[in-house]
Amino acid sequence: MTSPLLDFSSLPRFDAVTPEEVGPAIRELLEAGRALIARQTAPEVPATWDAFVAPMVDAGERLSRAWGIVGHLHSVLDVPPWRDAYNALLPEVTRYYSELGQNLALFAKYKALRASSEFARLSSVRQRIIENEIRDFRLSGAELPEDQKPRFQAIQEELAALAAKFSENVLDATNAYTEHVTDESRLAGLPADVIAAARNEAEAAAKPGWLFTLRMPSYLPVMQYAEDRSLREAMYRASATRASEFSAELGHPEWDNAPNIARIVALRREAAGMLGYQSYAEVSLVPKMAESPEQVLAFLRDLGTKAKPFAERDMMELRAFAASELGLSTLEPWDVGFASEKLRQARYSYSDQEVKQYFQEPKVLAGLFGVVERLYGVQIRADQAPVWDPDVQFYRIERAGQLVGQFYLDLHARATKRGGAWMDSALSRRRLASGVQTPIAYLVCNFPGPVDGKPATFSHDDVQTLFHEAGHGLHHLMTRIEDLWVSGISGVEWDAVELPSQFMENFCWEWDVICGMSAHVESGEPLPRALFDKMLAAKNFQSGMQTVRQLEFSLFDLRLHHDWAFDPAAGVQPLLDEVRREVAVNFPPAWNRFANSFSHIFAGGYAAGYYSYKWAEVLSADAFAAFEEARPAGGSVFDSQVGERFLTEILSVGGSRPALESFRAFRGRDPEVDALLRHSGMIAA
Repeated sequence: MTSPLLDFSSLPRFDAVTPEEVGPAIRELLEAGRALIARQTAPEVPATWDAFVAPMVDAGERLSRAWGIVGHLHSVLDVPPWRDAYNALLPEVTRYYSELGQNLALFAKYKALRASSEFARLSSVRQRIIENEIRDFRLSGAELPEDQKPRFQAIQEELAALAAKFSENVLDATNAYTEHVTDESRLAGLPADVIAAARNEAEAAAKPGWLFTLRMPSYLPVMQYAEDRSLREAMYRASATRASEFSAELGHPEWDNAPNIARIVALRREAAGMLGYQSYAEVSLVPKMAESPEQVLAFLRDLGTKAKPFAERDMMELRAFAASELGLSTLEPWDVGFASEKLRQARYSYSDQEVKQYFQEPKVLAGLFGVVERLYGVQIRADQAPVWDPDVQFYRIERAGQLVGQFYLDLHARATKRGGAWMDSALSRRRLASGVQTPIAYLVCNFPGPVDGKPATFSHDDVQTLFHEAGHGLHHLMTRIEDLWVSGISGVEWDAVELPSQFMENFCWEWDVICGMSAHVESGEPLPRALFDKMLAAKNFQSGMQTVRQLEFSLFDLRLHHDWAFDPAAGVQPLLDEVRREVAVNFPPAWNRFANSFSHIFAGGYAAGYYSYKWAEVLSADAFAAFEEARPAGGSVFDSQVGERFLTEILSVGGSRPALESFRAFRGRDPEVDALLRHSGMIAA
């Protein structure tokens, strides 16, 4: 019987695949891949697209599809059998890709194709693929002396294992902590649905009272609404010390990510030096829009200079309000969310919880789909597919009656799912002999689920997160490129990949969108215009504080991977403290271990690239400004011509050309920062 992991005829078979099949199936693909490489590097195979590249693409897709399923399940169904299966094969898969990247015979064939007369006859898309491959071979150590290649390969294997361990430590530490409340008076201020969810957690654990967890649907409301300061402090401390030396207090010293961080940074430094670069940040930026770490530092610091006065004003106002209205003479970190919510209510006469009652999940999804349909002339319909959890939904996108793509939607938090929100590719668009293979995406969030038979309700921040991930999904699904390695989000510069996602968030601030996607959980009435106007007035509430917080993360990440002036073995906290002194206005306690759960840069793809969020926000704000400029007085921001142009010049081209060229094709000029500053309330509209 063929393993479901090796069945590439249709959708992933999540109803049939088991952890026990991972080893045999993946090893079969690795063996086939190595055999193919041996054949393709033989002298008699000409360095042409059809004879040389096309078979490599086919084999690479089979492995990426099968291993992608395993990696996806490791993220959304992190139970011991799947964790063990993933970790058992991770070194072998990493070793295979490392060998591939260092294979001089393959590298020579790509260079021969680049130098041949056929190269000029290839499409511009395929020319870009070849250029990218040559670049990536160099970054993979193909030009290293033979005696150095084993060490470089060992570094890649160890880094992959460390990233997996880092993520697992964060998840395990998150799940290990619960705050057990038995005194009902301590629940004062908390929303009813949060209390009900905590009660359900306690019942599931056969305990009286209420159980609060560090998963976001439980943790964030406590920090924002709980009047019990000691409850907020306990939850904050538990979250801020996850996966640190404090895990020993829980009986799990092995969860401490500090040694993993030190080792990750040291290995990245070593690999960069072997490739001839001054720092890992320089390596990271080679395939990105930004030209150098110095350029990125200048960008971040310039934005910091503009934002910090606003952040200082925000913090001064918050401290004054907390002291005069809440009796908090000292504003502690666990008070910031609570005091901010109280200040927002006092200043704008509404609360996030009031708004949340209007955003029921089914209505929000219908609103999101409506935006996509109006922008791009498509239709989104429910579809059927095997799934990994009964909670998961599946949809298809059609345009003019033709299938464009499909996507899984996994919205709710679970103990077995890693935190955060993300989009990933299950299948990419490509041209086959039988026709066009349409793309498939995973859209994953960690929102609160339904409670006591009622639909889940989302905060406005949750709604923006959903639109954000949908933007990533559209970038992948709406591509018209039919060559795998630059189709969808593949080959897109990392500091431009957030453009379509952040672009979509803007629609969450349009009245016709909000009105159409809201319905109160009790009355069914849409969000009142008066309440929306209050939200709009408060849109840039504490935007200065939010901006410098992102700059803090970005500067820490870039300096961590570029500065040689500190020893990672001695810990990264001194560097983080130095960055905070430069840009921050909110300073956590000395025992805060934020870095130990900073999965974006230690277990994700954002190492020396976290700045991409702000970099791409400049692009996305400027892109949305094109819709604002086309808006008739008093009319809707939806403009079919501008939407079609955005689809044609940004979404559909994927990584087939430089992102800056795509932006210029859409806007007719280089990006400007003014739209971002205006949207953030830092310059006059």
